[in-house]
Amino acid sequence: MKRSAGTLRPPSVPRQVVAARAGVAVVFGLNGLAVASWFARVPAARDALGLTPGGLGALLLALSAGAVLALSTAGALTHRLGTARTVAGGTGLAALGLALAGVAASDWRAVPAVAVGLFALGYGSGTCDVAMNVEAAVVERRLGRTVMPRFHAAWSLGTVAGAAAGAASARLGAATGPHLGLAAAVTLGGTLLAVRAFLPASAPPADATTGSRRGSGALAAWREPRTLLIGLLVLVMAFAEGTANDWLAVAFVDGHRVTEALGALAFGVFVAAMTVGRTTGTIALDRWGRVPVLLGGTMLAAIGATTTVLADPWPLALAGVVLWGLGASLGFPVGISAAADEEERAAARVSVVSMIGYTAFLAGPPLVGLLGDRVGILRALLVVPLVLLPALVLVPVARPPADRTEARRRRLGDA
Repeated sequence: MKRSAGTLRPPSVPRQVVAARAGVAVVFGLNGLAVASWFARVPAARDALGLTPGGLGALLLALSAGAVLALSTAGALTHRLGTARTVAGGTGLAALGLALAGVAASDWRAVPAVAVGLFALGYGSGTCDVAMNVEAAVVERRLGRTVMPRFHAAWSLGTVAGAAAGAASARLGAATGPHLGLAAAVTLGGTLLAVRAFLPASAPPADATTGSRRGSGALAAWREPRTLLIGLLVLVMAFAEGTANDWLAVAFVDGHRVTEALGALAFGVFVAAMTVGRTTGTIALDRWGRVPVLLGGTMLAAIGATTTVLADPWPLALAGVVLWGLGASLGFPVGISAAADEEERAAARVSVVSMIGYTAFLAGPPLVGLLGDRVGILRALLVVPLVLLPALVLVPVARPPADRTEARRRRLGDA
């Protein structure tokens, strides 16, 4: 009996790889929990600090700036320290920033202190993001089948948990300080345990002529057209995802006139749809390949975002949120997999692609915030389909290299 197209399961998978897969999934989930815990409480922080949409966008810029700055160094750190130590250190900083942002918003009501906390959260999370994706790409190759979207599904599952906890906290009237402090402690403790299961770090390859260790190769990766185009594709998909993360709760509260708890619920519906898309998307990717799946997903996200804005009443808009989440779910993980097609250069290319992609998180909050000042946050979300549709021409760059495609066909033929 032949296996389904694209399923390349080795005869046996070492226990070490299975344990690493579980450890990576836990790290992804906890990272999502930390980030979503903040996003779910954005309306509460906005009200406590008395910010306009433009002011809130400027504050969220601190989070994005920290993440983008981290991505300029994360590849080199991962190359030098290994994935486990980089993830542990990045998560420690992110947890500290999350706790600080929560206390500064609810107890001190100090915008500068919140900005410092968000910068630390962004820097730590961005550093962890590159390292955990590099480890995920290694595990994916050891397993011999597509699993990267499921790691990102674990991240989305963490965001579902974070959004649910945020909605419950808002419903109960809990302050952001205790809530985000608890989320920070859970994230850090769980991550420190999970990284112990990561695969052993290998020494950086030595230069053939000098015998010295090679650099991370980040500068060379910035000169590769395919890497840059993948980064641009990831940027667009990250913008579609990040705009929902940043603004859905606020848009439902202000635009659809729902309660803060229902705004957090709308965010939860989005991340739940992302989770479903990433969990089931591996089947579609193995069956039809990256390009057809990404084309369909991009169009679905554009339709969903448009429906979210224009549909009335708000339960119908939630259906658009579902389509938006499903469509946007695979863009980022597939882009990371494409960047990591060659293991030796994976850290450098993932770092470059992530840095380009995270530019969306840097530019997105102030862009949508400024538009929101003029047309309202809900209407400002129409920028998402306007960006997604032209990006369809970029999707073919995610196609695997010819040698991997041919190897896949040979192995399927032998099955």
